[in-house]
Amino acid sequence: MTVPEPGRVLRRALIGWGLGHLLLGHRSIGLALLAAEVIAALLVAWLTIGLADSSAYLIPFLAGIGFLVAWAWQAIAAYRAARAALPAVPPTPERSPAAAIGWLALPLLAWGTGFWLIGAHAATPAATLDRFVTDWTAGRLDVDEWPAAVVATASDAASGLGSGPDRFNDLRFIIVDEDGVRASAVAEAVHYERRDSSFLGIFAGSELVPVADARILRLELVARPVSLWGGGEIGAVRWELIDAATD
Repeated sequence: MTVPEPGRVLRRALIGWGLGHLLLGHRSIGLALLAAEVIAALLVAWLTIGLADSSAYLIPFLAGIGFLVAWAWQAIAAYRAARAALPAVPPTPERSPAAAIGWLALPLLAWGTGFWLIGAHAATPAATLDRFVTDWTAGRLDVDEWPAAVVATASDAASGLGSGPDRFNDLRFIIVDEDGVRASAVAEAVHYERRDSSFLGIFAGSELVPVADARILRLELVARPVSLWGGGEIGAVRWELIDAATD
């Protein structure tokens, strides 16, 4: 049997798990790796759907990284097996086939950045509050995303601020209470005062300090336990906004 060129084996292995081993004639290993790829991809998808926006967001993120590491590992293993099967080890070409492994940087970059477009959105009270503030100040509150009572109360509070494009500029959003199960946040109208300060206790200066004028909105959040589809609770929570009130 003619041994395939190692570079060709590596490129085939980078297309899918086990394809390089199949090209080498290692049928059982190749088929096992193909099956493992499908199972691993489904596992990452399952974890991502269930946990990406919860407090356990690192589990699906690291699972995805592990998937890519395993992808690289099986490709390198196939390449080494191809080189070992050659009757004589050829000199390394000017452009080594092993450089093709660099293509895995693309899915790694896509996962490492794209995951955070959906990840950790409700992992903490601050994350949920940030999403709400973004939607509220942009006029995008939707009853499909937020409770109807919260949308109505926030809309009334926004109406009281006027209609100009800068009506939210002098608002401060802070979390005032949190115990791991429930949290409260407020939106306050503020003005800024200049106060004396010093650097290292020697150099005099000044700083702008926000001073609250009135409370515009109070928000209540609660941590809901997260259950994986087909499984039980794992201790993760997802923070949800459940109520709002104006003072």
